[in-house]
Amino acid sequence: MSVQTEQPPKLVLGPEMEHFWLVQRMAKATGIDLVEAADADVMSQKDWASIVTHCRGCGWAEGCGKWLNKPKDEVRDLPSKCVNRPRLAEIKAELEEL
Repeated sequence: MSVQTEQPPKLVLGPEMEHFWLVQRMAKATGIDLVEAADADVMSQKDWASIVTHCRGCGWAEGCGKWLNKPKDEVRDLPSKCVNRPRLAEIKAELEEL
């Protein structure tokens, strides 16, 4: 079994809007309702900004886009290489408890 590590952050942040949409698409693909998370105070505006900023610094953004572009009808697990995996998984778990 190989150990997977997080991708080190890039020194330059990626385009804000591109990563905003990557996070939106990641949430949808993995069954996370971001509007519900915000409405239920599971995710604050500060959390949202932090998630997008982390995405902007991720070295796996190109791979993420390719992963998201693979057509899937069912909800998928968060990919192990996603730098936001821990926080998004936490949000998803909190929403499931509501």
